[in-house]
Amino acid sequence: MFREVRRQNRILEDENRIQELLKTSEFGFLSLGMSDNGYAYGLPISYAYDSDSQNLYFHCAPEGEKLDVMKNNDKVSFCVVGVTKPIADQFTTLYESVIAFGRVDLNLSDDEKRKALRLLVKKYSQGYEDIGEKYMAKSWNRTSVFCIGIDHITAKAKYQ
Repeated sequence: MFREVRRQNRILEDENRIQELLKTSEFGFLSLGMSDNGYAYGLPISYAYDSDSQNLYFHCAPEGEKLDVMKNNDKVSFCVVGVTKPIADQFTTLYESVIAFGRVDLNLSDDEKRKALRLLVKKYSQGYEDIGEKYMAKSWNRTSVFCIGIDHITAKAKYQ
């Protein structure tokens, strides 16, 4: 179902580093199917990764283009990039990246929605969890949460 990575010598096999990249990258790029205008839709977006369930969580407004696109096609990919460093005199770039392929779940229970929002607060606003709980309660009906259940991961790196 998924193609093999073409550059086998670039495969990042360190599972701990893959998990670390998924947990700590500041944002990622969500790639979706076609929008109503016939163009593929992709966007940079903040997220949280739950290593226990291996789900990626996102929050957004209750309506919008990404939700419309995902309702029509739940298959997506999500890419995070770690260290990058161009090496000018060698015409190359050192890098590491992870691409997760999976299906979107737009219908989370209230408990899972709360868990996801807490993961996001912990990642992006650590130390402000109490205020985050109040903010979450105040904006609950204005906030949608969705997750990607990961079906497949590819990871690549070039360190030298």
